[in-house]
Amino acid sequence: MFQTKGLAALVMIFFAIAAQPVHAQVDTAQAPATTAAPLIFAGDTLFFLQARIGPFSSHDRANAIVNRMVKLSKDPLARIDTLATSAGETSTDILLGDAVIMTVTDADAAGAGLARQQLANDFAQKIYAALKKQATSASLKSILLGILFTLIATAVAVFIFKLLNKFFPRVYARLNVWRGTRIPSLKIQKLEVLSADRITDMLIGLAKALRVAAVVILIYFYLPLVFSFFPWTRGLAGTLFGYILSPLATIGRGFISYLPNIFFIAVIIVVTRYISKFVEWFFTEIGKGTITIPGFYGDWAQPTFKIVRFLIIAFAIVVILPYLPGSDSDAFKGVSVFFGVLFSLGSASSIANMVAGVVLTYMRAFDMGDRVKIADTIGDVVEKTLLVTRIRTIKNVDITIPNAMVLGSHIINFSSSAKERGLILHTGVTIGYDVPWKKVHELLINAARASQHVLAEPAPFVLQTSLDDFYVSYELNAYTDQPGIMAKIYSELHQNIQDKFNEAGVEILSPHYGAMRDGNMTTIPENYLPKTYTPPSFRIFPAGNLFPTSNEKAAAEKGK
Repeated sequence: MFQTKGLAALVMIFFAIAAQPVHAQVDTAQAPATTAAPLIFAGDTLFFLQARIGPFSSHDRANAIVNRMVKLSKDPLARIDTLATSAGETSTDILLGDAVIMTVTDADAAGAGLARQQLANDFAQKIYAALKKQATSASLKSILLGILFTLIATAVAVFIFKLLNKFFPRVYARLNVWRGTRIPSLKIQKLEVLSADRITDMLIGLAKALRVAAVVILIYFYLPLVFSFFPWTRGLAGTLFGYILSPLATIGRGFISYLPNIFFIAVIIVVTRYISKFVEWFFTEIGKGTITIPGFYGDWAQPTFKIVRFLIIAFAIVVILPYLPGSDSDAFKGVSVFFGVLFSLGSASSIANMVAGVVLTYMRAFDMGDRVKIADTIGDVVEKTLLVTRIRTIKNVDITIPNAMVLGSHIINFSSSAKERGLILHTGVTIGYDVPWKKVHELLINAARASQHVLAEPAPFVLQTSLDDFYVSYELNAYTDQPGIMAKIYSELHQNIQDKFNEAGVEILSPHYGAMRDGNMTTIPENYLPKTYTPPSFRIFPAGNLFPTSNEKAAAEKGK
């Protein structure tokens, strides 16, 4: 029994001894590490960190804090005077602006034997002093070295720039000398694809582009190098070039991502181009008369081609539009709606003129060169567009009339029937009742036939339009196939009428002419009268004999 109790006591003592080290190991694992890690910045030990935070040991914390301080010391925009502390429930942060430099925990305070906020303030003061010292010590030295290196870099850049200014003009001159000699034209058998001048100009343009690229590359390397020499500008180079390179990179990525759409758009453009060429050929042949379509006039070919081409291009744009970059964005849709409303409000009259131009084309109211009268304007048509019609008067005055106004006015075309049936020119004269009407007809027709541009067939003819109180109204009608010189024909016709009637001794009583025959000279011009002509004298009859007989008249004449 004694041996059994002793064995049991030995076992219990063994377990007690074995259990003690296990308990100590657990407590040690749970307690904070007591190994102090020095925080060394710019060769100076600022303080020691003894506690760990989560998986980070005191050495990890010290290294991370030093890295942050080094980064802040190189940042030209960092303001050291904004260093402050921010206390929380279980920790206190040391901040520089919005950046956290380090976190002070309760374990740090327990290891130092100070309150957490007091320890944080102490650490903050040391960090501030170290950053201030680093900035002060680095400023003068870095500035002097930066100036020296800047001068060296500037001298090298100026040398390279002058070298480029001398090199490329010599290249341009040499290419001009080689124009047509060492730089021949590009030919395929007898077909000249590219002339020597064109190839030389292309090479000179390429050399100029290389010069620009070299200057851009020089500046690209020079500016970041100079900015890196000074602590205040080290971060500016990347920022400045980021403003240029970032949009270019975005455009490049967007271009690459839209390559399938670009190929689709290119195919649509090529197909549209060849369809337009086929349509142009088709309507050109219709205009030449090679291809005929019943009921479709040749002068409709070009206007119809323009309309069809517009519809083809509009359809291609509608197909391409969804494949353009940003076509689904709200901004693109808003701009489209804005331009649509703007076009609708501002182009109402233009649309009306375009529609009127199309209608006038298919009305065939007039052709180019026709003599027309539109409203109060008479002249020749010199231009027809979808919007306006231009007329040149006989005074060489060009008048532009909107097509909507042309469509809403009476259109008189003097040329449409002149070639086939002749244009009838008409003018009127009034002759007294004492002249036989047959004589008047003869004189008027002779005057028409004497005019240069009056047609012999159909023959001129005369109409008696009215029997007035003192005279008869006659209208001469004559045919001509030259409506463009109507004014000249009318002038010549009037001259011939005067000559024919004066030669025949017939007075033209238009405009109204009044005279007493006794004692007055006739209205016929003097060069048409015989040389022996004298104006008649006044004839006096005895009072009371108001109606003399023929014998009395003869006696009076004899007595005169």
